[in-house]
Amino acid sequence: MKNIKDYNLEELKNEMQHLGEKPYRAEQIFKWLYKEKVQSFCEMTNLSLTLREKLKNNYTISNFNILKKQESKDGTKKYLLDVLDGNAIETVLMKYHHGNSICVSSQIGCKMGCKFCASTGIKFVRDLTTGEIIEQVIRIQQDTKERISNVVFMGIGEPLDNYENVVEAIKRIQDPKGLEIGARHISISTSGLVPRIYQLAEENIQCTLSISLHATNNEKRSKMMPINNTYPIEQLLQACKSYIKQTNRRISFEYALAKDQNDNLEDAKELIKLLKGMLCHVNLIPINKIENGKYLKSSNENIIKFRDYLNEHGIVATIRRELGSDIEAACGQLRRKNL
Repeated sequence: MKNIKDYNLEELKNEMQHLGEKPYRAEQIFKWLYKEKVQSFCEMTNLSLTLREKLKNNYTISNFNILKKQESKDGTKKYLLDVLDGNAIETVLMKYHHGNSICVSSQIGCKMGCKFCASTGIKFVRDLTTGEIIEQVIRIQQDTKERISNVVFMGIGEPLDNYENVVEAIKRIQDPKGLEIGARHISISTSGLVPRIYQLAEENIQCTLSISLHATNNEKRSKMMPINNTYPIEQLLQACKSYIKQTNRRISFEYALAKDQNDNLEDAKELIKLLKGMLCHVNLIPINKIENGKYLKSSNENIIKFRDYLNEHGIVATIRRELGSDIEAACGQLRRKNL
């Protein structure tokens, strides 16, 4: 049966007509799903018993089961979620003073093969549907009984490789009739799928685009990120400049600092040359050690020097706060688990 969360409002209105119901029923169902976050059609008490039975016979609400939950000493929570087809994904809840952020996955497995990421080497299974992406936010809110105020697409998978489902999920997440999380509280990260960056600019979605850069020349970046062989830095940065011009939105460049690889002042100087004049921010990430990974975390001294040098030369740079590393929930540590 089809997951009812895979339908947007207009599609759901059409479904109601096919069931012999009035289109306005779709709005009632939407409210139950996204405002009340019910887990069964039986809970939709302003619908007739006949309609509830039709819904039960034709659709599923697709409630993910929580297989495992770990809590870090810093309050970060990592969830292993059963996606109901024999596979599982990981989703992370992070607590900040400004509210709760959730890091969602967009695929089961990943095709990108980034050498510093735990998802690399895990066989790609499939894209998550729109409803499955949204369900991660709903399920964690159901579990914690706390509102999610920020959503980041930085979990397992390459979001722009699952473009249609991710964009539709963002629209539903920000929709006042959906989860009602503002677009400026939504971030989407990409390893650099250049055609999709141009396409995203056309969507006019006011979310934050984060680019996983991690190196300042093609030789280094290709070693870390095979996608660079297809879309080298020159093409990537041209797409970013076009995105900024079209959307007037600042881009965040993610830069994971690996010891003796990309963390010296020469790299900082090259990064300044690459980004000079762009409306951007650099998010420095202390790289996290992963199983069978060859990259090691840069020293705290080097990380601070790198940040300060960028800031002194006109590039706004911050160091990402490390959350959840003790439960392998930090950046680059998520991996798909088997049931």
